[in-house]
Amino acid sequence: MEKKKDKKMEIELTREEAPGTYSNLVMITHSPSEFVFDFIAIMPGLTKAKVMKRMILTPEHAKRFSRALQDNIRRYEELHGEIKERGKNEPQQHISFRGPLPEA
Repeated sequence: MEKKKDKKMEIELTREEAPGTYSNLVMITHSPSEFVFDFIAIMPGLTKAKVMKRMILTPEHAKRFSRALQDNIRRYEELHGEIKERGKNEPQQHISFRGPLPEA
């Protein structure tokens, strides 16, 4: 029996996506079939914020994403020290979400 050769996958990063999108808040919702991540940019002094990107993942991929993020945070902290969470004890701001809700 022949062994299958590993196939390489080429991933393209377009010029438009290369600069990235800034986000300082993420709201996560889920249904039985998907996790929805709304990446939001909140600017100081403004009472309105905008969803900059919405990413929809399967539950399996969301779990893999969580593990990968935890691993990267661990490696980051090994190199740069513990990430301090500012505002941990500050009262939470009330946020209302306007827009279509995710559906399964």
